[in-house]
Amino acid sequence: MCRTTDLRQAVLARNDASADALRAELAGRGAIAVNLLSSPGSGKTALLESELALAKKRGVPVAALTADLATDNDAERLARAGVPVQQVLTDGLCHLEAVMLRGYLAGWLPRDTQLLFVENVGNLVCPAAYDLGESLRVTLASVTEGEDKPLKYPGAFGLAHLVVVTKTDIAAAVEFDEEAFLRNVTRVNPGVEVVFTSARSGQGIGVLLERALAVRNGARVHRPVMARTSTAHDHLHPPAGAASPAATAREHQHTHDHDHIHDGLPHTHGAPQHDHDPLPQAHRGERPSVDRW
Repeated sequence: MCRTTDLRQAVLARNDASADALRAELAGRGAIAVNLLSSPGSGKTALLESELALAKKRGVPVAALTADLATDNDAERLARAGVPVQQVLTDGLCHLEAVMLRGYLAGWLPRDTQLLFVENVGNLVCPAAYDLGESLRVTLASVTEGEDKPLKYPGAFGLAHLVVVTKTDIAAAVEFDEEAFLRNVTRVNPGVEVVFTSARSGQGIGVLLERALAVRNGARVHRPVMARTSTAHDHLHPPAGAASPAATAREHQHTHDHDHIHDGLPHTHGAPQHDHDPLPQAHRGERPSVDRW
């Protein structure tokens, strides 16, 4: 058992080193990566397609890399937005790794890219442990998946900088209990923002793009309790060697005062004023903030 544990830690340590290098490379060209995690069928691709199309309309240079075990169906869908898209086939691997991502980006990512959206393999277990060099980690769940999803997958939801609920246009039909979902998110990730979206009705479309741009422009991200240490970095571009959220979560379960994403946008719970322009957030001990744009 010890040998197996040591091997896994070595693999993850190598991944974290590659992730730090990729984060620095992207920072050097004025870009960030956004890591999207969800179960299969969550509506992640539909939401991302809408966000990419909006970015194209607004003139924001974006690109997307989508990973699946097989088929290039998602890449074909995302390419309809008119932005650069790359398909990654993992041949059975249940997650992306930073070294894989760096390899696929080499010689492909357009120089002027500001935001790289990475649609991870549909899985809420393995991908949560792997830092891909992202500056913003987003975990998604559809209203059809049940209100206890955050409790069943605490790693994926507990390490998220932002939580997105999809398919809200059918929430009533499936009797989705919003209050219960928000309570469960709070249990694993106090203070994280929760955004409600529907690619079909247009609810919430554009919020993910705005949050990503805010982080790219220097806004702080929410620091999950699971990833919090006394020396952890939560800035846009952590220096090489700084503890990543995924790495610190594997070694620490401490509770400290928490930070949030910031950019000066309004929210439903009246966030207190800060010196660095706050984004929507929840007060300590309250349910997550909810964005219904």
